[in-house]
Amino acid sequence: MVLSTVPVPRRDKEDTKTYTQTVASNTSEHQSTVGEVLRRKGGSVVTIRPQATLGQAVEILSEKNIGALVVTDANGHLVGILSERDIVRKLAVAPGKTLPHLVEQVMTHKVQTCRPDTRLVDAERRMIDGHFRHMPVADESGILGMVTIGDVVTQRLIQLEHETLQLKQLVVG
Repeated sequence: MVLSTVPVPRRDKEDTKTYTQTVASNTSEHQSTVGEVLRRKGGSVVTIRPQATLGQAVEILSEKNIGALVVTDANGHLVGILSERDIVRKLAVAPGKTLPHLVEQVMTHKVQTCRPDTRLVDAERRMIDGHFRHMPVADESGILGMVTIGDVVTQRLIQLEHETLQLKQLVVG
């Protein structure tokens, strides 16, 4: 028995091939923004006035299950941020006498904010470098929302899942 080694010609035509993906679509580098996070999670912001007590702030934090409050004046302008960490620090220096203090006495006055078009990796870097976990998002119209380190981690996980899928598609074809 003799086996033929003559190749069988293919009848495929290059111009009729179709592709569901391209190298560009599988390797494109999308940079998530803070605005994308706000669109996913919503832009609600819980605020408190500087003249409120820490007792009132603790009740709100507990009720809303959040870690920070944006402090605004009567016109809704940002004047500070009050985090659980701020309250714990005050508790350490005034045990048993913390809750009557005013928010303005304990809040962080120099608040770092970002814009909706801020790249998420840039917001993440600022939070890590500054050792804080909450950053208000604002533009000329005012406060638009709050991004947290948890939001950053969630978005990064979504990106990693997407990249993994893209790599699988690239390998499988």
